[in-house]
Amino acid sequence: MSFYQKPILIFLCCLLFNVFQTSVLQAQDSLAQKKLTITGDFRFRIEHDWHSRRPNGTFRDDRSRLRFRNRFGATYQYNKWASFGLRIRTGNLNDQQGPHLTLGGNGGEFSTLQIGLEKAYFKAKHKGLSGWLGKNTFPFEKQNELFWNDNVFPEGAFVKWNFPIASNWINSVTIGASHFIITANNQTFGKDNYFQGIQFVTEHWGSRLKLFPAFYYFNQVPTIPDGKSTNLVTYGILHLGGTLKVLQQPNLVFGIDYYNNFEGKSITDENQKEWINQHEGIVLGLKLGDLKKRGDWLAHLYYAHLKKYAVVDYFAQNDWARWDYSGQGATGSRLTNFQGVELRLGYAFGKNFNLILRAYSVEQLIAEGQFLESGNRIRLDLDIGF
Repeated sequence: MSFYQKPILIFLCCLLFNVFQTSVLQAQDSLAQKKLTITGDFRFRIEHDWHSRRPNGTFRDDRSRLRFRNRFGATYQYNKWASFGLRIRTGNLNDQQGPHLTLGGNGGEFSTLQIGLEKAYFKAKHKGLSGWLGKNTFPFEKQNELFWNDNVFPEGAFVKWNFPIASNWINSVTIGASHFIITANNQTFGKDNYFQGIQFVTEHWGSRLKLFPAFYYFNQVPTIPDGKSTNLVTYGILHLGGTLKVLQQPNLVFGIDYYNNFEGKSITDENQKEWINQHEGIVLGLKLGDLKKRGDWLAHLYYAHLKKYAVVDYFAQNDWARWDYSGQGATGSRLTNFQGVELRLGYAFGKNFNLILRAYSVEQLIAEGQFLESGNRIRLDLDIGF
């Protein structure tokens, strides 16, 4: 095992043991009423892309699409401390980032749709201790998808411990740790392609200030997804994130994320000198309003500057541009090595019933061909769920 993985794995195992040991002892004292919860949502999207330049200097054809996504899930509360759940979704089964389907683009004239299982997990919780096993939502604190796409569901184990603190300047502390398996290589755990993380979340001054520093370790992940590359690299990413609630009414929040991949220099060699220092990134966000009830609105503005190896591109967002690995026969996006902005406007027709407009403009930082790539995109999403 490497220097990074040993303390994280030991910490994870200890916390998992405490979670389940404490939960089992408490189960006989008081049982909650058994409960089945059903959830579902539907999204319809109108999307247009233009001025998207390729590495060779030519421009991709402007593109307009109508798209949709459907999800259906269930959670069963077995007793007071234990539950399990699953969720299915539409989408390309080979694309971890892409649950959306294009009308008329399913490979045939009104052919049937692909449906996959995106979540399947067991969860335990007792007081401030909780954890889950299986395949579930990305569990670490984040404020956008520039590091991790909301549609990517890691597989493995996660545990966290939350405890309140009676202080005027700090309200609570949460410690979380994970071990997620990217590819099982049929050997010992240490030889898998895996992702480990540890994060500390603190809330201050009545939760107006939230800080969530983290360290993420990606062991021997391929440079191109879907088995299209045998070149394996390691990421050791320090994430310094935080949000500050500037106003209560209307809700105004400023956020910042800084990423530094300490393994970034080892990815490159003397023949790739232009990439040696491309391992940092920063994201700034300003959020006004929210969409909790009928008549609510929001306006968000983001600026992103992510160098080539700041994050793992095919686990991060695939929203900002049309850059992907389709030329290599893979389905993942390659949205690092860019700077750009996102403007988001939203209105709520009711609880879980929203209309959201997103507009993006991006440009490459360092040309990977003869020319810098670029792109503009606009999306209008209608979301409804229960």
